[in-house]
Amino acid sequence: MKIREIRVPGYERVLVGSDEAAGYQGIIAVHSTALGPAVGGTRYWTYKTEDEAMTDVLRLARGMTYKNALAGLPFGGGKSIILRDGKAADREQLFRAHGRMVNSLAGKYFTAEDVGTSPADMEFILKETEYVGGLQGRSGDPSPHTARGVFRAMQAAAKHKWASDDLAGKTVAIQGCGHVGYFLAGELTRVGARLVITDVDAAKVKRVVDDHGATAVRPEEIYSVDADIFAPCALGGVLHDQTIPKLKASLVAGAANNQLLEPRHGDLLEQRGIVYAPDYAANAGGVINGCCREMLGWDIEKTLAKTDAIYDTLLRIFAMAEREKIPTCQAADKLAEERWQAART
Repeated sequence: MKIREIRVPGYERVLVGSDEAAGYQGIIAVHSTALGPAVGGTRYWTYKTEDEAMTDVLRLARGMTYKNALAGLPFGGGKSIILRDGKAADREQLFRAHGRMVNSLAGKYFTAEDVGTSPADMEFILKETEYVGGLQGRSGDPSPHTARGVFRAMQAAAKHKWASDDLAGKTVAIQGCGHVGYFLAGELTRVGARLVITDVDAAKVKRVVDDHGATAVRPEEIYSVDADIFAPCALGGVLHDQTIPKLKASLVAGAANNQLLEPRHGDLLEQRGIVYAPDYAANAGGVINGCCREMLGWDIEKTLAKTDAIYDTLLRIFAMAEREKIPTCQAADKLAEERWQAART
């Protein structure tokens, strides 16, 4: 395996690795370990260029620092990407190669599953390093816990906007019907919400329609449907100059990372009177479950209580934003930075 390190201002370590025999190309970014070892999942995805992948992994790693700080967890932020080239791959060899690169950081970074990866893939990584979570028979799939946190964030946003966190009768437009989107649909159906959904994968759409009575629309239609809440649960960068003007929803709360294409799009949501639940505050349930159970030894009751506390975190964010007359994304950053910077001094 070939590993080279590159210097990126504001980041502690950034590694680029390759293993020709395994068909592996990967990047690991460690943003900060001020609060503890960096944690963040491994994403297996197709990118047009390596530069595009690098931009994504850097944003995601920084987001993990802020997510963990805001959630009050003793972890820093990191992320990794395995570049998917479209060719058939031996997943064991691919993820074992990734495990060797994770191991080279000697505990500075712990990984787990993310978009395109699974607990089974983490078992392959475990064959090469101990610095991996989300394992089968332990904390397992983080998706139900991520969905639970997003649901609680959605309730907090409703409380702030409508003075009630009751979502019965509200219409929620879910973009992305993967694991998290599916479990979020279940949480919402349980409390009597109506669902409008979309995904590029027809099988995932059918599952949510069949199991939760959702109405399906084409991917390009999801922004403009008549909905009270828009829930981005696919990839990031979906809120921008072209999509925000289409929104009819009053709230945005979803599981995707980096939903705002640029920070100024938080201002644009604010100008339109749309309440935005900052993504890294809303989607912390997965890391709370995986890292706190496997690395800190928490039981399920304690992790569920911490996940439910996302509701209170969001209320603090909304209160600060209103008090200081700033967008909610800026308020979330301020709260996270207070804890992160305190640990660095």
